[in-house]
Amino acid sequence: MGGVWPAGMGGAMAKAGDSVPGAMAEPATHDSPLSDRAELPKVIYVMGAGRSGSTILGVTLGNCEGVFYAGELDAWLPRSGEPQLGDCERNALWRTVREDVPGAADLFGREAQRSLERSLALVRVHKWATRRRLRAPYRRVAEDLYRAVWRASAAELIVDTSHYPLRARELQSLSGIELYLVYLVRDPQSVVASFNRQDVAQYSKRTLTTNVYLWLTNLLCVLVFVRHRRDRRLFVSYEDFIADPESVVRRILEPTGVRAAPPDLSALHTGIPFQGNRLIKSETIALESDNTESPRGRRSFITTVLQLPWAAVLSRLRPAATTVTSERAYAAPD
Repeated sequence: MGGVWPAGMGGAMAKAGDSVPGAMAEPATHDSPLSDRAELPKVIYVMGAGRSGSTILGVTLGNCEGVFYAGELDAWLPRSGEPQLGDCERNALWRTVREDVPGAADLFGREAQRSLERSLALVRVHKWATRRRLRAPYRRVAEDLYRAVWRASAAELIVDTSHYPLRARELQSLSGIELYLVYLVRDPQSVVASFNRQDVAQYSKRTLTTNVYLWLTNLLCVLVFVRHRRDRRLFVSYEDFIADPESVVRRILEPTGVRAAPPDLSALHTGIPFQGNRLIKSETIALESDNTESPRGRRSFITTVLQLPWAAVLSRLRPAATTVTSERAYAAPD
């Protein structure tokens, strides 16, 4: 599959000698006017299955003026507010954020993520009591976290690519942020192939396990998507994004009111997100358009059969930034 890859593998390539970007405005202090902005923080939450391209989408959005790519903020509590990478600029910003979220230390650790955000939490009966106990403080901390990122980055718009649909459901209950949902879907053959790879430093899944995971993820994402405000939700195909990134980025930003020119796709600064996949280890990456309709190599027959029903479901989701590319993503091979 073309499009975006780590340095040395085509698509996204690290540019040697480039400096770490200032992908955010000058950080705000508690005494600055930004600390008392009357409007609500605007948050784009990208949900969908893992390995669906959320990091490169987030990086691209983060290169638009007024937009800050925060990365995968679901990891903020498990990592006790300490970012994945340890460069000075990143540490400075996320230290400011951590100090601006009162009472978060009580939730540090993996309990809230496992009980409230992970999809399997719904079937873990022994976690239901914990879910009820943690929900109120979790929502308060989540809202305070977004407001702290908003102040520290001085951005108009925050992008969170945590991708868990149950996290999105919790965020829908927050009155202190303006939430925009992007449901990102990639060709299931590509997702399965990515999880099958053994040369990736992240965990892998077997083909059948990945298909079950995709079913559960799509089911929860659709339920969360349709209950969200129509003017603040968008269905996006990764294949469409790669084929025409400027149009898709414009479509995503339009409902938020952020007016920004498309970024330079040949030199995208990864910025200082809290956490993301291996792409964020490069200072800059390049996004190459690719009109390939299906992943290269042998297609999984079991994936074709098991995921085919989602073609009908996903094709009906509106509003959508879709073209013929995405309509073919779930189609059976000729």
